[in-house]
Amino acid sequence: MRGRQTACAFTGYRPEKLPWLEDEGDPRCADLKRRLRAAVEDACRQEMEHFLCGMARGCDLYFGELVLEVKRDWPDITLEAAVPCPTQADAWPAEERARWQRLLENCDYETMVQNQYSPGCMMRRNRYMVDHASLLIAVYDGQSGGTRSTVEYALRRGVPVVYVPPVEE
Repeated sequence: MRGRQTACAFTGYRPEKLPWLEDEGDPRCADLKRRLRAAVEDACRQEMEHFLCGMARGCDLYFGELVLEVKRDWPDITLEAAVPCPTQADAWPAEERARWQRLLENCDYETMVQNQYSPGCMMRRNRYMVDHASLLIAVYDGQSGGTRSTVEYALRRGVPVVYVPPVEE
């Protein structure tokens, strides 16, 4: 794995916090993915070589899939799945579990943050990613929850944040 100085972590919302929920055919979702891809490409131009994805439903999966697409133009970049616990996707609908599995299989690295679920494992995963990165890309518009906590943690740690709002104003 590459060092922290060339690593970029990601945080963002799950579908229930997005205005289109799970409808990825919504034009606002396509616009977010376009802007998120541009943020990943900008990170590559800033010499980010390693990307960390928390593998959650929604924006995490978008991010991981976009990094794999961008890898066609930047073949030396790597993608790490930062999995909070082995059962992360167990309760998801079958289609999303299959998507998660496909993404996991295409990652260059997999880090299992802890061996079993606990109430704090998602935040532990988020801190792991921030602690191993020098840049954070965040799909964030101020809503409370794990994304906000991760952004605040990154700022306390002096990690710059690139904000990609879910919907452009």
